[in-house]
Amino acid sequence: MSAENHIVIIGSGGAGSEAALTIRQRDPDCHITQITGSKLPFISRYELPQVFNGVSGWRELLAEPPEYYDKNQITVRRNSWVDHVDAKNKKVLLKHKEEVSYDKLLVASGGGGYLPEGLREFQPLMNGFGTYEQAVKVRQALPKKGHVIMLGGDMTGLDLARTLVAVGHRVSLVVGEQLFWPHEVTDDQRAKFVSVLEDMGIKVMIDKKVTAVKLGGRGKPARRVVFDGGGGIDGDVVMPFCGLMPSLNFMIGADVDIERGLLVNPELKTTNDSIWAAGDVCQIWSPEENSYLFYYGWHYIKEMGKIAAINMTGGKKKISTYQDDHLYINKQGEIDSPYWMYR
Repeated sequence: MSAENHIVIIGSGGAGSEAALTIRQRDPDCHITQITGSKLPFISRYELPQVFNGVSGWRELLAEPPEYYDKNQITVRRNSWVDHVDAKNKKVLLKHKEEVSYDKLLVASGGGGYLPEGLREFQPLMNGFGTYEQAVKVRQALPKKGHVIMLGGDMTGLDLARTLVAVGHRVSLVVGEQLFWPHEVTDDQRAKFVSVLEDMGIKVMIDKKVTAVKLGGRGKPARRVVFDGGGGIDGDVVMPFCGLMPSLNFMIGADVDIERGLLVNPELKTTNDSIWAAGDVCQIWSPEENSYLFYYGWHYIKEMGKIAAINMTGGKKKISTYQDDHLYINKQGEIDSPYWMYR
C-alpha cells in the first residue's frame, strides 16, 4: 500500500480503535483518519459504570493516553458528525459541510440506545448512558443511597445495576421484553435468572407496563414512573436500557446493502468494494445460520475491528460466526455473561 493511501474510519469505539491500530501495524505509511462525534478521546462504554466507583475524572477511563494517537500517526477528528457518505466519489461529508476523501472506508459507528416508541415522548425526563458526560450527569443526579429506576433490562443496564447496588444505591428494574438482551432465554431460564437478580439486590418488577414518566411531586424524588392501571414508583433517575439500534442513517444511499445493520460477508466487506464495517453497526453473514446476524460484546467487537483492518490492508481473513452467548450463573451465585468479559 502506498503512502498516499487514505483509510477513513467512522467511529472511535472498540471496533474503530482496534482497526486503526491494526492498520498502522500492517501499514506504517498509510494515512489514517478517525471521525467521531465524541468530544473526548476513546472511552469504552463498558467502563462507564466505573464513574460510580471512585473515578475522579475522564482521564482515568481513557483506553489510551492522548500521545498514543500521535505516536501511531492516527488523526482523530473529534466532535465531527457525518452527514452522509458519497460512495461514488469516495467522500465522507460532515455536517459542518467539510468533505473528507478516502481510498478505503471502515464504518464502525456502533449503536445508540434503542427507545421503544411508547417511551419516546418521555425522553427528556430520562437519562442516557452511552457517554462519559451522560454517566457523570447520572452520578450528579443521585443523592447518597439514591434510587435508580431502570426500564427494559438489557445487559448493559444490568452491568450498571450491579455496580450501583455495590456502591450503596437502590435499583428497581421495570422489566420489558428486552430483559437480558442480547441473550435469548427460555421462560424457565428467565424465571431463574430473575430470582438471581433479586438475590443480587436488584428489585425486579414484572408485568408492569409504563405509561408515563413524570416529574416528581414536591418533597418527593425527582421522577415518577406511572404504570398502566394505576400506581407507580418514585426514583431519583429513570434510565432506559432497551437494547441498541445501529447508528447508520448516514449510510443510506451509499451503495451498500442495509437490513437493520450494514450487511457484510465474513470478511466484513459490504456490497461496496471500498467499504467495510465492524462492531454493533453491522450484520455478518453466518453460514451456520444461513442468515445475517449481529454479534455483541467487547471481545467480538474488537475482533471485528482487527479482522476488518487485516482485510483492508490486503488480507483475506474471515471472522468466526460461531458465538457462545449463553447467560449463566457463576460460582458466586450471580448472573454472568460473555457480554461483560471486557476487563
